[in-house]
Amino acid sequence: MKKYDYLIVGGGLFGSTFARLAFDSGKSCLIIDKRNHIGGNCYTKNVDGINVHQYGAHIFHTSNKFVWEFVNRFAEFNNFINSPKAFYNGKMYSLPFNMNTFYELWGVTTPSQARNIIERQKYKGIPTNLEEQALSLVGEDIYKILIKEYTEKQWGRSAVELPTFIIKRLPLRFTFDNNYFNDTYQGIPIGGYTNMFNKILDGIEVKLNIDYFSNKDYFDSIAEKVVYTGCIDEFFGYEFGKLEYRSLKFESEILECENFQGNAVINYCDNSVAYTRILEHKHFEKTNFNHTVITKEYPKSYEKGFDPYYPINDMINNKLYKKYLDKSKSLTKYIFGGRLSEYKYMDMHVVIESAMNKFKSINCIS
Repeated sequence: MKKYDYLIVGGGLFGSTFARLAFDSGKSCLIIDKRNHIGGNCYTKNVDGINVHQYGAHIFHTSNKFVWEFVNRFAEFNNFINSPKAFYNGKMYSLPFNMNTFYELWGVTTPSQARNIIERQKYKGIPTNLEEQALSLVGEDIYKILIKEYTEKQWGRSAVELPTFIIKRLPLRFTFDNNYFNDTYQGIPIGGYTNMFNKILDGIEVKLNIDYFSNKDYFDSIAEKVVYTGCIDEFFGYEFGKLEYRSLKFESEILECENFQGNAVINYCDNSVAYTRILEHKHFEKTNFNHTVITKEYPKSYEKGFDPYYPINDMINNKLYKKYLDKSKSLTKYIFGGRLSEYKYMDMHVVIESAMNKFKSINCIS
């Protein structure tokens, strides 16, 4: 006899959301995760009273009221607004690209002045690489100062060697507004994401430090359905080849000062340093301590021992993923979901919405 209705491989956002919905509908669930914690990349660790985003900054934002109501069942959110800064050759600039940025670049004070400069600087040909694509969207100054070197660090390749798809659009805002997101609802869970996940998974059986592939046949045998949120190519034993990713390395330290950089996120856009940004975690929740914790974020090639973060969705990888996707559709026992199984980068709210939709479609809920 099957012990569980659902075995869920991975305790991140997709797996946890699906488990909560299934449990609330009377289904029995077991979550297993190869890490030693729940929450996936959203995991926060309390370090001397400060909730540290262990896998990079996670700022929740959505305009989907149902997603917002779902997460608010398990956490109270503060009013944090993401307003990152960008550092380039000794100067600080505002993000996203808005009238504050344009004033800092050119001293202009009206939208028409900014539009005229950008339009004059734009590349007018048909873009064939990332550099030309970015130049066609924002012009020379914004590209050279705020995009070029940052992007080259992020992807480990020259901008002229990178495909255009990486930058599909670059929003330009002609208002004095540093709010990075346009969504209706924004914030950080008070007390950290881990507390939120603990409440999402309340009553649901969870087992950590377990690799699904170490005993796949057994785990498959104890559940009617398997929800798989890991890398889809690994699930199929890399039958068609390995999908490519970019990864990240994080270096955190406790500093005996009250305030290191005055902002939660500062991007480093030039090549004078190898990291792409520094996070100062206390600013996410506006905690009041005489010490602080910072994290430097280094992009790197994905290799064994590191986590896959950003899928390289070029033509070759997308074609390869399509083979795995087609094969997955023939397996009725398995449900594939999340950024690794779907091989695409997704914001948190998109992952939650995807899990909701998947659960509804499986259980024929309108």
